[in-house]
Amino acid sequence: MRIYVCVKHVPDSAARITIKDDNRIDETVTFLPNPCDENAIEEAVRLKERVNESEVIAVTLGGQSAINTLRSALSMGADRAILIKTDDRPDSIITGRALQKAIEIDGKADIVFTGKESIDSEGMQTMFRLAAALHVPVANNLSAFSLDRRKVTAEYETDAGTTAVVVMDLPCVVGVGKSLNKPRYPTLPDIIKSRKKIIKQISLSDLNIKVPGAKMEVLALRPSVENRRAREITGTPEEIVEQIVKVLQEEAKVV
Repeated sequence: MRIYVCVKHVPDSAARITIKDDNRIDETVTFLPNPCDENAIEEAVRLKERVNESEVIAVTLGGQSAINTLRSALSMGADRAILIKTDDRPDSIITGRALQKAIEIDGKADIVFTGKESIDSEGMQTMFRLAAALHVPVANNLSAFSLDRRKVTAEYETDAGTTAVVVMDLPCVVGVGKSLNKPRYPTLPDIIKSRKKIIKQISLSDLNIKVPGAKMEVLALRPSVENRRAREITGTPEEIVEQIVKVLQEEAKVV
């Protein structure tokens, strides 16, 4: 079985992010694998351990430094990796098509794992665009996963806080949620072995991707500012309830 796992090289969420040139960040901060993608790597490796003659291939789109994220995937159990090199910041449309091209050039995928979202853009679009480009079914935010021969049973969490179950034929794309598993920590021997594993590099321009009719562009980035102020509400229980309702209606405007 050929198992692909798509990963993203993202800034550390604990780092101090500085905005440069209105729509870029200072990239001297620490970068690491997208946290949800670590769950995707873990599930891909677990599937490899259950299915004989399987191979896990990690794929990412980014600059030369994204090799570090691929090395992390290799140390967690991926067999080899593919870097689609670009210094640009492609949107999810181009990213989906680039991943599709790279995967199809490498070989036919039986299943593709991704994280449910990235912590930098939080677009939750790439897995759907990739599935559309591959012409395969997709499910996102999985909390349970099983494979029986060529059928995937996926339980996923919905926005309403409920869960749903979908059955898909292989090949398919699976977006992994944080609750699905607990990623393993690579041992020192795993890290040393990962340095000998192959990382194939392809230029984004060499994939000859058809220019889409639409695109998304980041016009400006702004730091998040919280304007909160504490307020003490006093009185009898009835008076407190009345004041809370008034705040919700007139200030928060949620009721």
